[in-house]
Amino acid sequence: MMRRREFTTLLGGAAVAWPLAGHTQEPGRVYRIGGLHQAPADAPQHLAFVAELQKLGFIDGQNLTVHGYGLSVERFAEVAQDHVKAHVDAILCGGEAAARAAQGATRTIPLVVLVDDAVRAGLVRSLAKPGGNTTGVSILASELDGKRQDILIEAVPGLRHMAALVDPGSTTGVQAKTLVQSAGVRGVELSIHQVTKPEEIAPAIDAAKASGATALNVLASALLFNNRKIIFERVATWRLPAIYQWPEMAEDEGLLGYGPRIVEIYRDLISRQAAKVLRGIKPADIPVEQPTRFELVINLRAAQTIRHEVPASLVLRADKVIE
Repeated sequence: MMRRREFTTLLGGAAVAWPLAGHTQEPGRVYRIGGLHQAPADAPQHLAFVAELQKLGFIDGQNLTVHGYGLSVERFAEVAQDHVKAHVDAILCGGEAAARAAQGATRTIPLVVLVDDAVRAGLVRSLAKPGGNTTGVSILASELDGKRQDILIEAVPGLRHMAALVDPGSTTGVQAKTLVQSAGVRGVELSIHQVTKPEEIAPAIDAAKASGATALNVLASALLFNNRKIIFERVATWRLPAIYQWPEMAEDEGLLGYGPRIVEIYRDLISRQAAKVLRGIKPADIPVEQPTRFELVINLRAAQTIRHEVPASLVLRADKVIE
């Protein structure tokens, strides 16, 4: 069940087949993409995005410029306004906070966003017909956070009290309550620990440990992803088994990662959507896509660091095991 799965969502197949015919690049024109990203320009997902755009005819440094990396959330609104004043051709947004800042700055410049739940957040009308100036990828965050919780319970036999690290900008109170109820059905108490900025992350993990939690579910959030090093260090200090939203996080220093790959999303989905809007297709006519491949990665080196033994039955079902 946990093996790599590939399935076509309602929108995925249609979006892949969206024609580019009739929408061409203008010779001699330099296209400009303004970004709203916390991650640096050399992050793997951004390098993959730029490389794929080159294959599609948009070459960074020649007929394309991309800027707007390494920003704090507090600067999103300011930089979004700068992008509007510069008349960029599109704004690329990493996370809900970035998307909201961009929508607050413009209702005409195309926005390509990567968010947890585009419909719930009110960023688009629907996945099939987003309307307005926004399209992008919605990553099924709430469903996957619950799945990750189930995996973590299985990874820690005898678990009685676990914690969730929550960014309220990405996870609603209703979603958090659902996770608490789901854990209760499994006989596990779940405590919620909210963070809204990087400096709150370590204290929140300390509080989770103090509450008696012996495992941590790091919920989907651009804030938590971009500050993962803080999390890795703190959970190692407390020897807390933890699960993360991206498989790449387990390939880094995390113990468990389950979900789609962020590099693949930027390379295979975001880049193609960006190319469409640069070629003149309206975002309202580009369906919001969802990931179709999910992986479970287990890092046994990280397990050794915190002296935790992952059940063999779970290891056998992993798509990738780091030893």
